[in-house]
Amino acid sequence: MVARLAGFLPGDLTEEQAAVHQAISGGPRATGPQLFALTDSEGRLRGPFNAMLLSPPVGAALQSVGAAVRYRSSLSDRVREMAVLLVAAHWGSAFEREAHEAVGRACGLTEEELGSLRSGALPALTDPDETVALRTTAALLRCGNLGDDEYGAAVSAIGERGLFELTTLVGYYSTLALQLRVFAGEEGEPRPSAP
Repeated sequence: MVARLAGFLPGDLTEEQAAVHQAISGGPRATGPQLFALTDSEGRLRGPFNAMLLSPPVGAALQSVGAAVRYRSSLSDRVREMAVLLVAAHWGSAFEREAHEAVGRACGLTEEELGSLRSGALPALTDPDETVALRTTAALLRCGNLGDDEYGAAVSAIGERGLFELTTLVGYYSTLALQLRVFAGEEGEPRPSAP
């Protein structure tokens, strides 16, 4: 991966950029165990976060959505991470896959489950609500909508709030995958989503 956008050094940031940098590097992503590095050795933001400094108002809003999806959602940790990994597989996003496989392991995902998700397939799960949540994610990635039966199944499994949060998660991580391709030069081809 060849970065197209040079990393912003903390000492070179405007006040607005510094506020976004601090919200990312010092917010909820920075608390608890660090399963993937948010910054490099010189303090530059890694992955999709660096590009957020190009437009502090948009970057601040986007990082806030990401923090809400990741830390204040009603979705279980397992469902959240499996959904993120399906998005990563769909868009061929190596950074998202690397970062969220580490988080997924910490949430109890098995290597077999991670392997299935890495290939864009739905793992064999024993929890029916998790299965519905992942089928819903796959449908959103495949066609950007849900049929009435899919909608009903999703609401029964994770509730209307959970479904809203899941659609937001799919959109947020798809946005990050796009930005990684454009600004970080991350290569990858979209893969077909699991049925």
